[in-house]
Amino acid sequence: MPTTPAVNPRTGEALEVPAEDTTDAEVRRLCERAATAAPALAALSRHDRAKLLERIADGIDTHRDRLVDIAVRETGFTATKLGGEATRAAYQFRFFAEVVRDGAYLEATVDHAADTPMGPRPDLRRWLIPLGPVAVFGASNFPFAFSVLGGDTASALAAGNPVVVKAHASHPGTSAASFDVLCEALHAVRAPDGTMGIVYGLAAGAALVADPAVTAVGFTGSFGGGKALLDVIAARPDPIPFFGELSSLNPVIVTPSAARASGVDIGAGLVASFTMGSGQLCTKPGFVLVPDDAAGTALVDAARGALADGTDHVLLNDGIHAEYLRATAQYAQRPEMTRYAAPSASGPGYHVTAELVEVDLDDLSEAMIHEVFGPLTVIVRYQAAEPSAAAAELLDRLPNSLTVTVHSTDDDDNAGLLALATAHAGRVLFGGFPTGVAVSWAQTHGGPWPATNASHTSVGATAIRRFLRPVTYQNVPTDLLPAELRDGPSPVARRVDGILLLADTDAEFR
Repeated sequence: MPTTPAVNPRTGEALEVPAEDTTDAEVRRLCERAATAAPALAALSRHDRAKLLERIADGIDTHRDRLVDIAVRETGFTATKLGGEATRAAYQFRFFAEVVRDGAYLEATVDHAADTPMGPRPDLRRWLIPLGPVAVFGASNFPFAFSVLGGDTASALAAGNPVVVKAHASHPGTSAASFDVLCEALHAVRAPDGTMGIVYGLAAGAALVADPAVTAVGFTGSFGGGKALLDVIAARPDPIPFFGELSSLNPVIVTPSAARASGVDIGAGLVASFTMGSGQLCTKPGFVLVPDDAAGTALVDAARGALADGTDHVLLNDGIHAEYLRATAQYAQRPEMTRYAAPSASGPGYHVTAELVEVDLDDLSEAMIHEVFGPLTVIVRYQAAEPSAAAAELLDRLPNSLTVTVHSTDDDDNAGLLALATAHAGRVLFGGFPTGVAVSWAQTHGGPWPATNASHTSVGATAIRRFLRPVTYQNVPTDLLPAELRDGPSPVARRVDGILLLADTDAEFR
């Protein structure tokens, strides 16, 4: 059988591939096993499911050195960066254990039988239940946090669904080692056979999405890759939800007053942000609106100075490397754009040079507006007297994003800037930079199309909502109801006859 080649991005050295590409027949077998496991996994108590998630987190901590060592060779990322990501992966599983124990994610609701202005109402009890087997696609740029051990896997398992992961070709060894960690943890807690599966190869990914047992897809990757999978889903006889994080330019708006107050710091911080992970983050600031005045020029000069300090940039694979070189060459051919490059990078692998590109807002054409994966950002200069109008013009011309960042002061129209940014993104920042997505109850990592194709988040507590569906029980006998929907003290918060009630801490935990 063919295998997907693996390469050390720093050296160009071919690496051993841990598995052959998965056949269509094996994909079918894994999906059937997942479908068989689904009822037993859904029936696990929330307590047992939380223990499962915590055992996986413990396994990540136990094996982190080996995982990081493999990922360093396959991704070109530093051990420090990957160690932090492994910590995040373990934290995500523990976080979702808290979400499961809390139980509010179930949206438990009870409407007792009653007379209403519309007539008699039956007894109605609603909550959320697992969808069934979920396909998760590992991302190239996050070998832990958005891959086999990533948030999609954690949230799908937390919801009570089996998962079949499509390993990313950029880090097959890391994926295999991560899958071993999952299997060890699942075996230790006696999870149902088939709770986890893994497939390798491009064709296997398409077969996975097409499989009739799969009920939903979690995807973090390119716009083109996401569209291809959506086409596969469109050809299925039964539609399924596709939760894709697809593309994002993450514009940053700097007002003249902010440039005057802290332009040098903003310039240096910008470079640290867009070169983090060699610019291969979905939240990288891709377009930065800077006033065309002395303070704006000082900001750009500070960014140019910071750019010269970092030269060790390596991209993940040949495709990303080739596209980066193509994009930077395209910008070089445009006389209206000014390029500032870091010291030249060289090496046998996928080394690249970080760049700033500068253009006037009036000269920004549609052909210049596209995502570039790698350490590059576009600075767009505007007339300093018109910050709100310039921000509106830029955001209207750019596609919607995961984030919009605003650097302003109290002298600016911050309410207007907030409203403008909110219309174009899923997360709005005042100050700072969008790289770095905290895992928390309030987090949103999503946005209007084409940032994502659904009104959900892939990070934070409500990421679990993607892999659940509502069901209402009407006049169902009490002894058949789950504990969360029975009358009396409740182990979870719920709404009863329209009134929101907190969980009873003395209620039996189920």
